[in-house]
This record gives sequence, C-alpha cells and structure tokens, in this order.
Amino acid sequence: MTKGGMEAVEVFTAEGKGRGLKAQKEFLPGDVIFAEPAYAAVVFDSLTHVICHTCFKRQERLHRCGQCKFAHYCDRTCQRAAWLSHKNECSAIKRHGKAPTENIRLAARILWKMEREGSGLSEGCLVPIDELQNHVDSFGDEERKELRADVESFLEFWPPHCQQFGMQFISHIFGVISCNGFTLSDQRGLQAVGVGIFPNLCQANHDCWPNCTVVFNNGNHEAVRSMFHTQMRIELRALSKISPGDELTVSYVDFLSLSEERRKQLKKQYYFDCTCEHCKKQLKDDLMLAVKTGESKPSADTVKEVIQLSKDTLEKINKARMEGNYHEVVKLCRECLKKQEPVLGDTNIYLLRILSIASEVLSYLQMFEEAADYAKRMVDGYLKIYHPNNAQLGMAVMRAGVTHWHAGLIEAGHGLICKAYAILLITHGPSHPITKDLEVMRVQTEMELRMFQQNEFMYYKMREAALKNQKIQVMPEPSNENAPSLFHKKE
Repeated sequence: MTKGGMEAVEVFTAEGKGRGLKAQKEFLPGDVIFAEPAYAAVVFDSLTHVICHTCFKRQERLHRCGQCKFAHYCDRTCQRAAWLSHKNECSAIKRHGKAPTENIRLAARILWKMEREGSGLSEGCLVPIDELQNHVDSFGDEERKELRADVESFLEFWPPHCQQFGMQFISHIFGVISCNGFTLSDQRGLQAVGVGIFPNLCQANHDCWPNCTVVFNNGNHEAVRSMFHTQMRIELRALSKISPGDELTVSYVDFLSLSEERRKQLKKQYYFDCTCEHCKKQLKDDLMLAVKTGESKPSADTVKEVIQLSKDTLEKINKARMEGNYHEVVKLCRECLKKQEPVLGDTNIYLLRILSIASEVLSYLQMFEEAADYAKRMVDGYLKIYHPNNAQLGMAVMRAGVTHWHAGLIEAGHGLICKAYAILLITHGPSHPITKDLEVMRVQTEMELRMFQQNEFMYYKMREAALKNQKIQVMPEPSNENAPSLFHKKE
C-alpha cells in the first residue's frame, strides 16, 4: 500500500513484530527513502519562548502571537505557515487563561486536525492515526495515573464548541503520544526542543544495527514563494545498501550500551523484547566489556572493582556537571582514568564514557591539547563499536576534529573533520546545517594544512598572531543531556 510520495515503501506485517515497513526499490547509503511532515508537533514547555513553534529552530529574537501571547515564531512567514494548526489552540489558550503542558497541547492539535480532516487516511499517511499503537494495556500503575491526569487536564482545556471525543479515544491519543512521540531537535541537532507525531515513521521497527537513520530537518521558511522554501519534516535515510523487499529498520536507542541494557531500555520504554541479531548473539558486548590483555592481565575482582568505581564516578560527575563545576568534573575524570587505564581495554564503554566527558569539558575550558588526546582515544574506540555510518559516531568524530584543530594539531584535525563529513553526508545529507558547518570547517582546515605543509614555522607564527588578535572560539557549554534519542518518552 503506497500513498502521496510514499511509493518507495510498503506497510507489511512483520513476523512477531506487528506492522513494519518494507522497501519497494533499491536504496544506496545516503538516499532519502521518504520525507514526512509532522501530523502534529509542539515545542517543549521549557523552551516555548526561545524556539520557533513552526520550524523548531532556536532563534535570538522571536515574534510573539499577539492574540494568545504564547506561541513564538521566527518571522511572519513562520507565523502564517502555523496559522491553520495554531488557530484553534490560540482561542483555546485565551479562553483557558494559560497554555497547558506539551502533552495536552499535542493531543489537542491531533484532535483538531482530525476534526478538520476526519479520522481516515490523511494525505501521504500510510496508516490512520486511530490505528497507531498505544500500548495503554501495558502501562504500569504510575503511567496509568499520569494518563488519567492528562485526560482530565485535556478535558478542562478542550473547548465545548469543538467536536467531542470519547474518554477511551482521548486515552488512545495520549497512549500514541507516549509510545510514538518523535523527538524534534534544533537546527544544530544537539538539543531536543519538541515532540511530534509522524504516522509513517511510527511503522518502522527497531533494530540495534539498523539499515536506516532518521534525521529531523527544520526546513527553510525564509521566503514562502522562494524556490528554496521547504517545510519542516523528518527524513528516513538509508545507512547501507537496501534491496527491494528488505525491511526498513531504525534504532530507537543509542547502540553504545550492552545488549542486556538496551533490551531493558526497549522493554521499559517501548514494551517489546528486542530479538535483533546483535541482542540475540550479544555482538560487540565483548568489545564493550574489554579488559587489558597481556602478561599483567587484571583479575576478575580488580575488573569488578574498577567498573564499580567508574559507575560511582559517573554519578559524581553528573552532580558536578549539574552544578556547573567543570574543574571538579575534570579532576574526577583524571582520577578515574588513572584507575581504569591499567585494567580496562580501549573499547570498554566505561572507559569511553569517561573519555567522552573529559574531552568535552576540557575543550570547553580551552585545555585543548589534553582534550584532543582523550578525544582521539574515544574516537578510536567508537570506530570499533559503532556502525560506520552512525550519526552519533559522526558527531563524536566532528567534535574530536574541532578539538584537534583548536589544539593546533592541524593534520589530525583535518583528517577527523573529513571523516566526520563523510559520515554526516550519509546520515544528515548535504543541506543540513550541521553538514554545511562541517563543509566550511573542512575547507578552512584544508587551507591551513597546505600552509602547515609548506612552512611549519610560519604556520605556527601566523596561528599565534591570529589567536592574539581574536579570542579563540569557545566550545559550547557541555550539555548534561545525552544526544536526543529517536522517540520522545516522558520520564
């Protein structure tokens, strides 16, 4: 079954997994299999005044809706584009006296769209909203309590003159949001800023080693009539060669965890037991738990001790990061690494987690040489664990490249930036803001590398002079959040 720009895929019943998506033709790495606009989407409560409610870009100054004083937009173009989906919300917020939570707002937007278009198949949707999985039957006591509270708040907000829906159907919509809400990120892809429902994407099943990735594209709203105008959408992109008839899979969780931990997370958040090859055979677990080999191989007790120390240190690091105490974070990382290095192997995830934090925080504190050393070791480990076309890997390699560049290690910096560019061309595509930024860096480091190869002494002299005249660009403040996960789950 195909519909409206979805000719390349087909919905089918996957054995033991319910519905799934299947390719109808061949795809190569980097190909966009389909792009899908949100059925409905909202900005997170905490960011409603700094993120555009149409394209979800972070902007310095936003226009505020003059009526409800709640919605914010980049400009008139984004405001006009939003009016159809904001119109009912606008008057409901005025009547209610304040905007409700993101969950209530998203449910209301879904139901207003159903009121406008009916509950059947929307243009370009493979499955109607009312047939999406809700997993309400699998909810625990706490989740049921939250669901009841959401339904009650929704009924207070929902205007009496709008179409009325039964309690069971409203509960179904909240269940759909809970299981299928997709995380929307800002234009740099680094911060989760909202949640949306994409009915076609919901049909893609999980695999820990998937053949597809999903990227959020904020679109270009700069001019409605411009040939470059594109709407906000998600893109399903191929990571490897896909043949007609192959199931299209995406990963709901980051791969950098042991198979048992991934399975627990998937069961808790998405209510299924992962039976993918990597979980069944525990592939890569040996690498993620690697210990030093050779004559002085550590005892099982020593390994256990160091892993416990690593877990305790990660908790302390988290606390120090929350307080913005970055020098304490660095101290904790250095102490932990000293204990880890003689015991844990280069691909051990506990070592890699500390290396990742150390390199990010040291870069922020502009201690670039030490940061570059840790970043290089982190990337070497990641390359042995991750799929070669993994978006998280691409972002980590990019960060390591920038750190080496700032440290004046131009050869290694340029090499890493080129490697990151090759990965992100596949995972994000050439027009994504992150890829465009990386292309600028690639050109700049290539120019500097040529200068370095011609005359090292002159290169360092010019670099020194440039740094005196202009402050080195500060790295973004380390985030306490992990990279946005694929589907948004209310914790």
